[in-house]
Amino acid sequence: MTDILNNPDIRDFFTNLLAGELNIATEFAWIFIATALSMIGGAIGAMLLAGKDIGYQFAATLGALFGPAGVIPAIILSFAVLKLFTNY
Repeated sequence: MTDILNNPDIRDFFTNLLAGELNIATEFAWIFIATALSMIGGAIGAMLLAGKDIGYQFAATLGALFGPAGVIPAIILSFAVLKLFTNY
């Protein structure tokens, strides 16, 4: 574990991620984090809305599949806008 944390590339990645600097590696990391959180939120929301009607497990599965459908394009668009505004 110490070899991973002492690796200069990994250290630079975490420094850029925590500092808020946007590069391709941090953008993919934020897309992954946002997708995971939207899957969790979609599953919880679907269980609350349709859990009794179609079953909690099936509702959670559908919610986790459809949750990122609106989040991923919005994040990619927001990264493009942020990249555009950082040039000015």
